[in-house]
Amino acid sequence: MTLTNQDIVELTEWRRKLHRQPEISNEEEKTAKEVVSFLADTGPDKVLTGLGGHGVAAVYDSGKAGPTVLFRSELDALPIEELSGVPHASQVPGKSHMCGHDGHTAILAALGRQLGRERPASGRVVLMFQPAEETGNGAAGVVADPRYGEIAPDFAFSLHNLPGVPFGEVRLKPGVVNCASRGMRIVLEGKTAHSSMPETGISPMPAISELMPALPALGRATFADDDFSMVTVTHAAMGEAVFGIAPAHAEVWATLRTRRDERMADLCAAAQALVTEIAARHRLSARWDYHEIFVASVNAPDAVEHLQRALDEEGVVHGQEALPMRASEDFGLFGHSARSAMFFLGAGERHPSLHNPDYDFPDDLIPIGSRIFMRTARNLLG
Repeated sequence: MTLTNQDIVELTEWRRKLHRQPEISNEEEKTAKEVVSFLADTGPDKVLTGLGGHGVAAVYDSGKAGPTVLFRSELDALPIEELSGVPHASQVPGKSHMCGHDGHTAILAALGRQLGRERPASGRVVLMFQPAEETGNGAAGVVADPRYGEIAPDFAFSLHNLPGVPFGEVRLKPGVVNCASRGMRIVLEGKTAHSSMPETGISPMPAISELMPALPALGRATFADDDFSMVTVTHAAMGEAVFGIAPAHAEVWATLRTRRDERMADLCAAAQALVTEIAARHRLSARWDYHEIFVASVNAPDAVEHLQRALDEEGVVHGQEALPMRASEDFGLFGHSARSAMFFLGAGERHPSLHNPDYDFPDDLIPIGSRIFMRTARNLLG
């Protein structure tokens, strides 16, 4: 069940290769091909490509009855200029693996090596390399793909590295671990006018002035409460960059966030009602649409028990501190049709934070993450 020193060296080199050539969400074509090529020597029984975009699923089948256990990583990088200074830094301007998805992918590739040497005693393992996690459409695309039925799991597991947590420790709990969220784009339309006679037009400026504080005010409860909701205004724009025209057009972007999926519908309804009321009062037309939709990630208790058993058997320290998180994760969608759980693997208390330009995945997490996943697989399937 253990990786050899040579395995670790090769997996580390491959992780750094992925790091040098990042591809952002929905553009992961070369990264997906790298995964297929790297796993070829492990002899998977089935490989599905192009799942939900550029997703790859590698299946290791015992040929005997038993559950299907899926382990998932992400393929996509971020539109961030890397400032880490490491020798293997991104060679693609403005794009980088500042969330560690290259490391998560290497951890799954480590499982592929071990499963290639010894298949599970029963059932099958699916290694799911998922695209477009950062934009929230990746898991949805994979699950909606007609071929997903060929690999539909009974259990689904994932991990994410987490700076701020001691290196190699794990954070895990049943229930909600990541919030539901979605981006709301609000568009207001009025009528332009000469800036010397603004009264002859209909400007969205007063409406924006009301909306920007009123949207965050829709938030309620504390984060410790299941009724928690939060609205963050992330962008606003109005008119043209000129001095002679009073504006007619404006946009406000906001992120809506709740601990529970059930609360999201109420929060959306409240935001829409607020926009409608303010726009009408200022004689504006209004419309809105939603982007980057993430459901809540909710860990199933029995899936958590399997991970906890693996952690204990591997001697990995674990606790529930820092959970749940306000941040979103699209792994939650796999839990709608399987017993699923995600854990968070400490990258170090002083490690640069996720999405920071100086972040880099700690390579020494590769054997730790793969040990936990492999022990989980062997406990379930033999």
